[in-house]
Amino acid sequence: MRHRLTVAFAIPCFNEEATVGRVVEDCRRWMPDADVYVFDNNSTDQTSVRASRAGAQVVHSPRRGKGEVVRHAFEFLKHDVHIVVDGDDTYAIERAPEMVRLISEESVDMVVCNRQVMDRKSQAFRRFHRVGNHAFSWLVGGLLGQRVTDVFSGYRAVSRQFYETVALDSTGFEIESELTLKAISHGFNVKEISGSYRSRPEGSHSKLRTFHDGFRILKFIFSILRDCRPLAFFGMLSSFCFLFSVWAGSAPITDFLREHYVHTVPRAILAASLMVLSIVMLGVGLILDSQNRHFREQSKLIRRWLLRSEASSAAAAPPSRLAS
Repeated sequence: MRHRLTVAFAIPCFNEEATVGRVVEDCRRWMPDADVYVFDNNSTDQTSVRASRAGAQVVHSPRRGKGEVVRHAFEFLKHDVHIVVDGDDTYAIERAPEMVRLISEESVDMVVCNRQVMDRKSQAFRRFHRVGNHAFSWLVGGLLGQRVTDVFSGYRAVSRQFYETVALDSTGFEIESELTLKAISHGFNVKEISGSYRSRPEGSHSKLRTFHDGFRILKFIFSILRDCRPLAFFGMLSSFCFLFSVWAGSAPITDFLREHYVHTVPRAILAASLMVLSIVMLGVGLILDSQNRHFREQSKLIRRWLLRSEASSAAAAPPSRLAS
């Protein structure tokens, strides 16, 4: 008899009284055996009351910021699968069973539900948000070497192996990009599925500030890439320095070949400095990449140990209410 996974919905909320009740009800309808938790991030409205009335367990999450709430949820909950979904009633909760199936049967560690706007007249995706999401997804996918469609999706499921072995750092809306970046860079199996995305209901308002939060996310993405993909990050910087060095050195080299004398000494100094910097950047990237490879090997050993430990516990324990 195969052990099926225990599941918990983690719904981060800040002033979502207009929508949280419907989200909780959808979670209970599509996954009746799952536990539903609403993590209230210091709401000043009736979010907690509405969530509790709908049947959710409300957990007070005092540290402000979505990233803080998601980290709190991962520390607080101990289920086999955590499904993180926003409380704004914009995501297709009916995709949850498929997300859990992928983790249970196909050994996927993270399932990301890509947002698909079905109604062309819908205002679910604002123009700058759509452009920014495509740009960031292209950037992340290119640097990580894996296709990424929706790096900012707030609807995803993660396995126990992921949330117990990966440390999260972000405090705000960068949390979605961090989850994707660290899952791929640490060698976890990430799969994308599509789900409908609709506009917020009347009375519900987005907390995302397009340019302010976009800049924070871009800065955070580069910091994560520096830590998780150092060879790609420093290799890119090394390439820029090399190209600028060649450009700066073209004039001094031309002078020397023509007249055996360098007239543009400042450019010669700049070219030499940039070439040295390019070599240093490449060396730093190689050293850090070697260290990261060793870390990934250790992480895989830890995950293997966790899998064996869970398998032993499942074999010894009686069937759970989600067992088949």
